[in-house]
Amino acid sequence: MEKKLEVKRIFNASVEEVWKMWTEPEYVKQWWGPDHFICPLANINFNEGSTSLICMQAPKEFGGQVHYNIWQYTKIIHLKRIEFVMNLADENGNKQKPSEVGMPADFPEDIRTVVTFNVINPAETEMTVTEYANFGQITHFATLGLEQSLDKAVMLFISKK
Repeated sequence: MEKKLEVKRIFNASVEEVWKMWTEPEYVKQWWGPDHFICPLANINFNEGSTSLICMQAPKEFGGQVHYNIWQYTKIIHLKRIEFVMNLADENGNKQKPSEVGMPADFPEDIRTVVTFNVINPAETEMTVTEYANFGQITHFATLGLEQSLDKAVMLFISKK
């Protein structure tokens, strides 16, 4: 059985608005990363076969480290599904092995990610993010980080009301 993390959230927004969380840099910058982390860079190239470069920075009290990810898109079904492989990277978008950036030896190199959108009604959307990987010894922190990131995303739409 394949290991996975799965987090669902319901947004008080149309599917078109929730979709922008993944396609527009200014949206990504507002939610990517767990509590107290910021996203200073989101170079989004949202097309099948293309790659986006996203940066997450820890708060000063956690050391202020900067971490880069790339999202290599494998499938996009407009307003329904996004599939990509997430990897750790350097600031130029070059894929890095987890051990090269200080991650534990059992951290996955490739994280297959599937984001699905379910329209509940015109003003309410359920989004599910599934990361297919075994996060080893940091599974708890990977889960917490994904949950906190999506909680920040939910708050984006609450604050707009």
